[in-house]
Formats: sequence, structure tokens, C-alpha cells
Amino acid sequence: RKLEQLHSSDPDALIIPGGESTTMRKTGKDDASSLMPGMFEWIRSNRSKPILGTCAGAILLADPQDGAPPLINAVLNRNAYGSQYESFQGAVHSSLLDREFPGIFIRAPRFVSADDDICATHGDEVVGVKNGMIIGLTFHPELSPDRGFHKWIIENAKV
Repeated sequence: RKLEQLHSSDPDALIIPGGESTTMRKTGKDDASSLMPGMFEWIRSNRSKPILGTCAGAILLADPQDGAPPLINAVLNRNAYGSQYESFQGAVHSSLLDREFPGIFIRAPRFVSADDDICATHGDEVVGVKNGMIIGLTFHPELSPDRGFHKWIIENAKV
């Protein structure tokens, strides 16, 4: 995608997906795209719109590398649980959704520190934070049968 597509569509919400954060940074900073720095600027200018960053998306929100403050106040450790082989499914409790559901962790990052509201935990471990309308999750909610975070995005989008 390209930055002009983000500006021309002016979405009511944005999901920054999982994937390989280093590759996302390299391709998103490319002169032909300019997506990454422009996307972070767009998010900062649209604080009332819901934003969801999952896995690599959370890494990018915590460390946008654009010279401006992070979008979530957290430090994450990439691939903290190990290789693809160590990926797992585990019980996640969300205070935002007020329930427990299966969380899918694929080469997931881990929160080293978080100064925002905690919105999801796996046991005693923080796996989701919320800064205003911006949520960063270390797991993949799109792979779970629970659609709570997606419903939150839709319900909070000003359509």
C-alpha cells in the first residue's frame, strides 16, 4: 500500500497486522510507498479513531522509528517466545472485553515494560495495552474464534 491510499480513503479505523516488522519497516519507508512514517503521522492526527496493532503491529506502535514519540508507551522484545516451533495457543483474559478467550501467539513479541492501561493478560503476563484509542496486542486475535477486539474496532469507529 501507499500513503496516498491511506489519505484518500481516510479510514474510520486502522488495523496494523502481524508479520515481519523489519520487512514492514523497510518496505514501508521505501520512497515509492512512504507508508510507515506517514501512517504514524496519520494516527497521531486522528487520536479519536480506533487503532489495533497485533504482534508486529504492536512492535511498530511501540517503536515507530520516525523521530516522534511512540504510539503505545511500551517496550517489546521481538520473537520473545522463540522460533515458529514455540508458537502456542493460551488463555488470554481481557479486562476491556471482560472475558477470557484463546490467544494465538506466533513467534510473538513480549512486553518488557508497559506504561499504558493493561487490556489483556496471559496468566500474569501483559499481552495487550491500550493508550487512548490505540491497542497493541502480542497475539493474533484474528486467528481466535473470539471476535471481541474486532467488534471493539467497529463499535468505536465513527462511521
